[in-house]
Amino acid sequence: MSSPVIASAFAKYFDLEHRFGAFNYHPLPVVLERGEGVYVWDVEGRRYLDFLAAYSAVNQGHCHPRIIRRLVDQAQKLTLTSRAFHHNLLGLYEKYLCELLGYERLLPMNTGVEACETAVKLARHWGYRVKGVPENKAAVVFAEGNFWGRSIAAISASSDPLSYTDFGPYVPEFYKIPYDDPEALENILRENPHIVAFMCEPIQGEAGVILPETGYLKAVREICSRYKVLWIADEVQTGLGRTGKLLACDHEDVKPDILCLGKALSGGVMPVSAVLSSSEVMLTLKPGEHGSTFGGNPLACAVAMEAVQVVVDENLSANAEARGRELREALVRIDSSRISAVRGKGLMNALVIRPKGGITAWEVCLKMMELGLLAKPTHHHTIRLTPPLCITRAQVEEAAHIIRTALLSLDAV
Repeated sequence: MSSPVIASAFAKYFDLEHRFGAFNYHPLPVVLERGEGVYVWDVEGRRYLDFLAAYSAVNQGHCHPRIIRRLVDQAQKLTLTSRAFHHNLLGLYEKYLCELLGYERLLPMNTGVEACETAVKLARHWGYRVKGVPENKAAVVFAEGNFWGRSIAAISASSDPLSYTDFGPYVPEFYKIPYDDPEALENILRENPHIVAFMCEPIQGEAGVILPETGYLKAVREICSRYKVLWIADEVQTGLGRTGKLLACDHEDVKPDILCLGKALSGGVMPVSAVLSSSEVMLTLKPGEHGSTFGGNPLACAVAMEAVQVVVDENLSANAEARGRELREALVRIDSSRISAVRGKGLMNALVIRPKGGITAWEVCLKMMELGLLAKPTHHHTIRLTPPLCITRAQVEEAAHIIRTALLSLDAV
């Protein structure tokens, strides 16, 4: 639905990717070159509200001046040492995040999928060295509908055929149970004494912003504790203010045994992730058993401390809670037969589109793009609405107006 003029302006960029890239994404037909706060600009100077925020990596807003300043300052001093040597920021970073979030130890990685892979390795290691699971029998349970990346382990845990088909064989001793089903969790833990961990997202993002019933996380915590199984919370997307609390688990005042963070941990500036846990779990690792050349590098440590402090100093969790409520209220008021459902928590929201007249969520996103708002469908008919957490009330109103105009214009088709 983009105009011929816009398409022509983007054509040379599309052509380069088409000729030299892999077709592993299906992006909206827009080419961006600049961002600030909740806005991004394309190569022709058109401005858009960013309602994806790089899949919640840009919680603090694009190119936050404090984060960029810290990045530049540290980049002029020291960027990488590897873990072959100590550097002056790693311990400070570990202490900062552990004390802020209430954990004993932190293991630094780079990407979200690396953090989750690390959590699974840690759980297996703990299972053998603490729980006493027989060799090569350690099992891990995952919630159906999960998404934590595209590695072999991640797709082995997936229930989405698009993720795992023709990529096997898969990792053994991975089991899947329904999400938001404490009874299913208890049943599998009762049946299999070799299970070492259960991993789930507090809110499932890629599945379409699926919220569990209130009390689910508390039930998970109680069941895992009772069966001496580690609960791994994948907060790579829900963490650091996105859902209206610093962590999504905070909504039920529960603490997982292993916490995975990523994305907004750097404010979208560079890949930074972290795994936090107890001394009992973390100290099962010995030198040489796990590592990463870039994990915990000086630049990452400096940027992550500043990025998280921005979330705290600017009260972005509280802003996400207030603005998210306003956004959902505005969406519910839109009188369009195309809206099937509105759901979310904080600024992690979903608009579910009812297929009608050949118009899907993709066409709605194209129309919104044409009107100045960028969002992306997930699972065919769900549009994820996750703007930077620094969004103002006026900008929420601007976004709601664009979404309403897009839907009503398509209703008229």
